[in-house]
Amino acid sequence: MEERLSTLLSPYKGRMDKLIPVLQAVQGEYGFLSNEGMQGIAKVTGVPESRVYAVASFYAQFRFTPTGKHTVMVCRGTACHVQGAKRILEETERQLGINEGETTEDLEYTLETVACIGCCALAPCVMIDDEVEAKLTPKKVTELFAERR
Repeated sequence: MEERLSTLLSPYKGRMDKLIPVLQAVQGEYGFLSNEGMQGIAKVTGVPESRVYAVASFYAQFRFTPTGKHTVMVCRGTACHVQGAKRILEETERQLGINEGETTEDLEYTLETVACIGCCALAPCVMIDDEVEAKLTPKKVTELFAERR
C-alpha cells in the first residue's frame, strides 16, 4: 500500500492548497481514508495531520472506514416517509444485520439513508448501487435480499 500511496501522492508534494483533491484522490483509490492514507497526505502536502483530519471530518463525502461492494440507499424523502420509509429502513437493517451508516462484516453492503432519490411517484423506494427498487413493503425488502444471496 505504501508504494501505491506514494505514487498517488507524488504530484501533490508541498501542495497545501490541494488538500481536498488529495483527499478525494486517496479515497477514490482505496474507497476510504485510512490512518496510513491520512498520515501520508499530511507528510506529502506539509499540512499538519490534525488539519488533514479536521478537513476530512468536516465534509460528509469522506469516509474513514471501508465501504461495501454494494451501497444500499433508503430514501427518507417526504413521499417515501409518508409511504412507510421507516419500516423499509428497519427491514433493510434486519436483512443486512447492520444499522444505517454501517457496512456488513463481509464488506458486501453499506447501508445509508438519503434525503431524496428523486423517484417520488415510486415511493417508498431504495437504491442499490444504480438500481431503484420501487413501491416497497417490508415483505418485498425481505424478498429483494433473499434474491441477492
